This record gives sequence, structure tokens and C-alpha cells, in this order.
Amino acid sequence: MKKLTLSYAIAALVWLQPLIYLLWVYGAMPQTVPMHYGADGMVDRYGPKTEFAVTICIVQGIAVGVYLLLMFLPAIDPKQKVKYSEGTFQKIALGIVTFMAALCIAIIFATVNRQFKIAQLLLPLIGLFFAFMGNIMYSIKPNYFAGVRTPWTLESEDNWRATHQLAGKIWFAGGLAITALMLVFHGVVAVTIFIVAILLMAFTPVIYSYVYFRKHRQKQ
Repeated sequence: MKKLTLSYAIAALVWLQPLIYLLWVYGAMPQTVPMHYGADGMVDRYGPKTEFAVTICIVQGIAVGVYLLLMFLPAIDPKQKVKYSEGTFQKIALGIVTFMAALCIAIIFATVNRQFKIAQLLLPLIGLFFAFMGNIMYSIKPNYFAGVRTPWTLESEDNWRATHQLAGKIWFAGGLAITALMLVFHGVVAVTIFIVAILLMAFTPVIYSYVYFRKHRQKQ
């Protein structure tokens, strides 16, 4: 119980940081601020700063919703499989809150400091999040809510284990690679590299789970 209470306290402190930062700089922000950025990192839509503040609050609200959902998954899991990965789901929940908070802080910072390119921090942050997920991917037990949930991994614990071991390595290495490359490349080139990397990271484990299924079915 103490460990769970500490987890809630840490998540709450992390979650509050972008809201505190927003309140701190809100008065100094111009009435019209950037609201959307194109693939080249340039602003393509402006809006009132009240809309910007509401958007940040909505994003943080989504973060709270996802956090609570992941923390209370064991209570709604019909198969009661999540309880075997409860600690892992708590780490994922805290990781998501941290990522969303860092994302909002980066957006607020870029809005206040117009000379700063949001993509210079946004895409590397996403890369770090993928590396974080890859680092704990191997510890996710079979369930219906998170992980590489294909028909073949859900039907075989061996397939699930092998697929997630591979996915963990790919996501960790891919996340670090994305972070490094996004610090070097910018604009459309960076976005293109980012999309290709994400697609490879997403589909490789899915294809592997099917190949694993076919290979072991033939052996049987």
C-alpha cells in the first residue's frame, strides 16, 4: 500500500509540473500564440492563448485518464491476467504521465520562446518514450490490453514471450536511434525518418509473431 501511495504521489507531482509552468508564463504570453505546426516544424495555425491553455489542460486530462485506467486494469480484466503484470503496468502508467508532462512543457516552452523549434524536442522525446517502453516490454505477461496482441501471441505463451523479447530489443534500440537521429536531422527529412522508423518498430514484431506461429506449427 505504501508503494502504491508513493506511486500516486510521484505521478501527481509530475502531472502538476506543466500546469504550474503554464500558470507561471501565461501572463507574459501574447494574446495570439502558435496552435499547430506543420511537418517542416513551421507554425501553420495561430489561435488565442486561452485556446492554447485549454488544449494543454485537455492533454493533461487525457494523461490522468490513461494513468487511472492502467492502474485499475486488474479490477476490470475479465480474465484476471493483468494482475501478473501489475507492477509493469504501474511503470507504464507513470511513464505515460511523465511523457505527457514533458511533451506539454516542451510545447509551452516553444510557444513562449518563438525562436525554438518544437520538433527539435518533440520527436526526440517520443524516441525516448519508445526506448522506455522497449526496456520493460519483456516483462509484460499475456493480456488483452497492452503489448503485441496478435492472434498468435494471444494463443501461445511461448509466442508471446519470444515476440516481446524481440519487440523489447527493437523498441529500445529504435527509440534511442530515433532520439539521436532527430537531434541531427530536421524538417521533412526528420519526419520521414521518424515515420519509417515507427512503422518498422510497429510491424516487425507483428510479422515475427506470425512467422513464429508458422514455424512451430510445422514442427508440431
